[in-house]
Amino acid sequence: MTKNTKHNFIIILVANFIVAASTTMIMPFLSLYIDTLGEFSDSYVQTWAGLIFAATFVTALIMSPIWGRIADKYGYKPIMIINCFGIATSIFLMGYVQNVEQFFLLRLAMGVVTGFIPTSMAFISKHTPKEVAGKTLGTLQMGSVGGTLFGPVLGGMMADAFGFKYTFIITATLITVAAIIIIIGIHEPTIIRKLKSSVYARKNVVWAIFHHRLLLNVMLVTTLIQIGNFSIQPLLSLYVSELSHAQEVAMLAGITFSAAGLGNLLFARFWGKLSDHHGYEKVLSYLLISAVVFIIPQAFVTELWQLIVLRFLFGIVSGGLIPITTALIRREAPIEVQGEIMGYNQSFRFLGNILGPVLGGFVASLGGIHSVFYTTGLLFLIAFVVIYFLRKLPIQYMDELLKNHA
Repeated sequence: MTKNTKHNFIIILVANFIVAASTTMIMPFLSLYIDTLGEFSDSYVQTWAGLIFAATFVTALIMSPIWGRIADKYGYKPIMIINCFGIATSIFLMGYVQNVEQFFLLRLAMGVVTGFIPTSMAFISKHTPKEVAGKTLGTLQMGSVGGTLFGPVLGGMMADAFGFKYTFIITATLITVAAIIIIIGIHEPTIIRKLKSSVYARKNVVWAIFHHRLLLNVMLVTTLIQIGNFSIQPLLSLYVSELSHAQEVAMLAGITFSAAGLGNLLFARFWGKLSDHHGYEKVLSYLLISAVVFIIPQAFVTELWQLIVLRFLFGIVSGGLIPITTALIRREAPIEVQGEIMGYNQSFRFLGNILGPVLGGFVASLGGIHSVFYTTGLLFLIAFVVIYFLRKLPIQYMDELLKNHA
């Protein structure tokens, strides 16, 4: 890694922490804020909380490949700056909404520019040697995971201390600071446009992805991973309240949430480094089957401490999943269209973010919260089987697919 690349990496790591912490600050009081916008029933608030939470991912799913294609042409730095200022503006305006519908529309608008963290990962991935991509992306994930650990806690404290409106303003200010850090600190190499890139039209790229077995299936596995990660999250607080009779349910739920994030934070770099040396597919297979082993028992716990330990162990093995799948795609994608292909991968991730809570709520309504862990375990098992069989198939080259279909 060159001196300039290391400098960029440190700046992105810091910016990722700020953005991840800031965007998760509003999560603890999302439903509480909706409740201040009118006289609503509990079911109304819960329904809109789900819709408003998912809204950002819906528009982000559509926009990710578009931003990726623009980044391939004009560079990642402008896109990251647009992302930061766009998110900051959306969050700032959320403090001034008059009704739930306006809040929903702002969350949709925020989704248009959401994607700073995946875009920053694609930026670092593009300028990182393939042989250390796993370790580098694993280390980078520590910034965003660290932010998501501290963000909700800080957000809750600020909401109690300053109120919702000022918390939105402070959050928007912090993301603006991240944008300024990117403007001043990031040095992106000049984009050299190659003549052959002109043959890589959007329809050719999509066709090539659907005919490249590894790329397509890794993207599908990414969706399964995100569904698995998000399916239990909206229900975890309820599960904690079933296991504990203490008064501080919110605090205990926060600790349980953070347990997986802590395991993720501690081991993401390790898994990335291991996969660089032993192969991405091999390590990914082991992590997916290990995830199954630590998910299923969560349905059988009788004490809260057991759930916290299992969530921590699950966090350890899940910490390597996204960095390794990203490194795999970086390995296979031609440099000329890497941003666009990373954008499609982001779309698959956002799809999982949307489907996860929906699936979790549906399964829980049919068979109880315990059944969500069985379903999640099955999804990770399917992902393991997909990767296992992919390792046995002949190698395909994305460059050749693109050229042959040009």
